[in-house]
Parts: sequence; C-alpha cells; structure tokens
Amino acid sequence: MNTAVIVVDGVTPALLTGLAWLMPSLIGRTLPFGVRTPAERADAPVIAEQRGRYRWRVALGGAVVIAAGLVLSAVLPASAVPPVVLPALVPLLTVVVWLVAYHRARVAIMAVKRREDWYRGLRQGVVADTSLRTDPERFPWPWSLPALLVCAGTAVAGVLRYPSLPDRLPLHFGSSGVDRWGAKSVGTAFFPVFAQIATTAVILVVTWLAFRSRADLDPARPADSARRHRRFTVRTAVSLLVLAACVNLTMFVGAWAMWHPDQQVSLVLAMLPILAGTVVTLVVAFRTGQGGSRLPEPEGAEPEEDTGVVRRDDDRYWHGFGSLYVNRADPAIFVPKRFGIGWTVNFGNPRGLLVFGLLRSPVVVLPLLLR
Repeated sequence: MNTAVIVVDGVTPALLTGLAWLMPSLIGRTLPFGVRTPAERADAPVIAEQRGRYRWRVALGGAVVIAAGLVLSAVLPASAVPPVVLPALVPLLTVVVWLVAYHRARVAIMAVKRREDWYRGLRQGVVADTSLRTDPERFPWPWSLPALLVCAGTAVAGVLRYPSLPDRLPLHFGSSGVDRWGAKSVGTAFFPVFAQIATTAVILVVTWLAFRSRADLDPARPADSARRHRRFTVRTAVSLLVLAACVNLTMFVGAWAMWHPDQQVSLVLAMLPILAGTVVTLVVAFRTGQGGSRLPEPEGAEPEEDTGVVRRDDDRYWHGFGSLYVNRADPAIFVPKRFGIGWTVNFGNPRGLLVFGLLRSPVVVLPLLLR
C-alpha cells in the first residue's frame, strides 16, 4: 500500500479518533458529556466510569473502522468502488462511532443525575458580564493575514496561468491519480480560489461573532470565569485563523496540481499543511480547554471567593445528542459548545438560523461551479 493511500484513508480518521478520545479532557468538570453537573458531583463514580467506557469504545471502534478502510483500499480494485467513497465513508463511520459512544455515556450520566436529584437543595443562578460585549477583547486581525495572503497569491497564480490551461482540467485526485476531469471554465479553473475565499470568510465570521457570543460564566466565581472566557476566545480564534491559512495552503497545492496536470504533485505534500494546522488547533484546544477550563490562573491573582451559587441546570435546552441548543428566550446567536471546542448556533433564535444558513451556503454553492 502506497503512502498516499495511508494519508487519504488513514490519517484523517485517525485524527478524528484521537480528537474524540481527548474530548472529555477538553470540557469543564461540570459538563461531563454535555450534562450540566454541580461541582460537588463532578467526581461522581458514574462520570469516571462512563469516561473510561467512552474512551474504550472510541479507541476500539475507531481502530476497527480505520483498519477496515485500509484493508478495503488495498484489496478492492479501483473499478469496484467509486474513487471518493472510501475517503469519505471512513471518516463518516469514525464520527458515527464517536457519536454513539458519546450518546451512551451521556444517557447513563443523565439517568443517575435524575435518579439522585443532583440539584436538590442547591441555589442555581445565571450571571452576566456586560463588559464582554461593551469592551470585548481586540480581535486578532493580524493572524488573518496569512490566510488572506495565501488566498490572494493563489488567485494571482490562477490569473497568470489561465490563458495557457488545457481544455480539460483534473477535478479530483484519488490515491491512484486523477479520477475526474472537467472542461476548462472560470468556475472549474478557479474553484480552489473560490473555496479558499469561502473557507477564510466562514472562519473570519465565526471567530468575529464568537467575540460577541454569550459566555457561560460560573456564578460561583464570575470574575475568574470571565477572565478565562476572554483568554479562551482569543486563543481559539488565533488557532482557527492559523488553521485557515493551512487549509488555504493545501488548496493552493491542489490548485497547482489542477493547473499543471503534466506535473506530478505529491498527495502527502498537499495534505501536510492541513494536517499541521489541525495538530496546532488540537494542541491549543488541549492546553486551553473549552471556555478556558484548562487555563491556570494568572500568577499573583487572588482566588475569588465562592458565592455558593451553581450554574443553572439548563439541559432541557440541548437536544439531539446534546449538541443542538434551542432556546427562544435567549437572544444570543452563538453560545459555547457543550461537548467540543468553540461555539454553536442558538437554533431557537431566527438570527441564529440565518447565520447558520449563511455559513453553510458555500457547501451548496461551490459544487455548482464544477458543473
């Protein structure tokens, strides 16, 4: 089996499996598997038990899916399966394994939470820090320059190359080479540039809105959690902007391969930037934690006195696998994820639905350029 096949069919699902395995460590102690938990129950036996079971299921299931994908890639002839099926199917099955393991752990913890009535006798509350909106952290615009420069460089290279392009352009590269061709047009030739623009725009919009998202502050120590939220927002935004630049570099290599079909471009070389950007994002996420849960207090900072108030039990607003936030009474458009790093949309807010549709529109529009 050649290296290209391993990159396409092995590395991506392996990264997804590693991310899934690490995920419980990235979430705050009071949100195990997206279940709101009072701090005094954060070390409940059921949570530790389900965390261990979840990791075994993710590791074992991910290994089986990855191994099966690699074996099928090596055994099946290229004509037996459409060239894009396995590279798409293996990561999809990896995510399915992740979701099933997560859901089983979540259901088990919620059952014990209800049975033992974890919030009985506790004083619940919600706290807000208006300065997070009136005086947010400065958006790290300089970190967007690499992604924008790579995008501009790809566009310039495309304009210079377009007149001499052949009449047929390669549109997709599989592990065995080009497996799809298309007629030369502005849409096909500049598809990588349009994809770069869409990717950069989406990440810029998401990170900019995140600076004005509703923070999940701890009413027991509101000032401490507000500081963590600020540091988390900046670090996560920077890592996403770095990832955007790396994705654009990978698309630049893909564009070069499309514009120079007579030159052999290494698939491994093309994948290296996006893999490096993914690793950087994961490292920052692990060191930061969702909402800054893994960040240490600044040196010399006085510990805040506990107010005795716990976060409100708001599980009823999280649906599906506990990842869809639907709260019509909440004016927020973006809120922190319950399981994962970053933010999600409030699907109970019409403006949130509009933003979600706009952010997903490139997935629908971009493939039309290749027709």
